[in-house]
Amino acid sequence: NKSGPHGRNDESGGQGPGLDTLSEDGEGNDGFALVINGHSLVWALNPKFEKLFLDIACMCRAVICCRVTPLQKAMVVDLVKRHMKAVTLAIGDGANDVSMIKTAHIGVGISGQEGLQAVLSSDYSMAQFRYLERLLLVHGRWSYYRMCKFLRYFFYKNFAFTLCHFWFAFFVGFSAQTVFDSFFISFYNVFYTSLPVLCLGVMDQDVDDFNSIRYPKLFSPGHSNRFF
Repeated sequence: NKSGPHGRNDESGGQGPGLDTLSEDGEGNDGFALVINGHSLVWALNPKFEKLFLDIACMCRAVICCRVTPLQKAMVVDLVKRHMKAVTLAIGDGANDVSMIKTAHIGVGISGQEGLQAVLSSDYSMAQFRYLERLLLVHGRWSYYRMCKFLRYFFYKNFAFTLCHFWFAFFVGFSAQTVFDSFFISFYNVFYTSLPVLCLGVMDQDVDDFNSIRYPKLFSPGHSNRFF
C-alpha cells in the first residue's frame, strides 16, 4: 500500500480517495458500455439469449456492435422493436446499412463517398452526421408537437360538426333531414376549416430552434408519449 495525500494508506495508487471513479472532467463514471463483435452477436441474438442480451444492453449507457454483418444490424434493430415500446431510428451511409435502415421505424441516410444506396432507402437524408441533432431536437420535436395539436383540432372540428346533425335528428324524427345546406356540408372540410389546420400543422412553434437545441430536456415529453 502507498501513503495517500493525507498520510493514510490508500490502495488507489496514491490518487486520493474516489478519484478512480471520476473522469477527467470530474464527473462520475456510474455507467457501463457494452462492446460486442459479430461472432459473439451470433450467440447473443439466439432466441434463447436475445432477451437476456437486451436486458443487459438496456442497463448500459452505450452499446457498440462492431464487425457485424448487415443482417445482424437489422436483427438488433428488430430485437428492440419486438421487446421494447420504443421508436427506433437507424442511420447509415453505405449499402451495408440498407437492411438496418429499412427495419427501423425511422431511417436516416448520409450521402457520402459510399454511394447513395442508404439515402435512397431512408426516410430522411443529410450530408453530415452532425445534422442529426437538429433533425431530432428541432424538426422532430416540432413535428411531434404539431401532430398532437393537429389531431386534437381535427377531431374537435369534426365532432362539433357531427354532433349538430345528431341533436337535430331528434327534432326531425330521424328523417335524414340535414341542419345545414348540402353545399356547406361538402365544403366544410375543404374550405371552411382547412386553413386553420394547415397553419397549425405547418407553422406552429412553441419554442424556437435555438432554445430547442439549448435545452434538450424539451425533447423528453416525446419519450413518454405525454401529448398523445
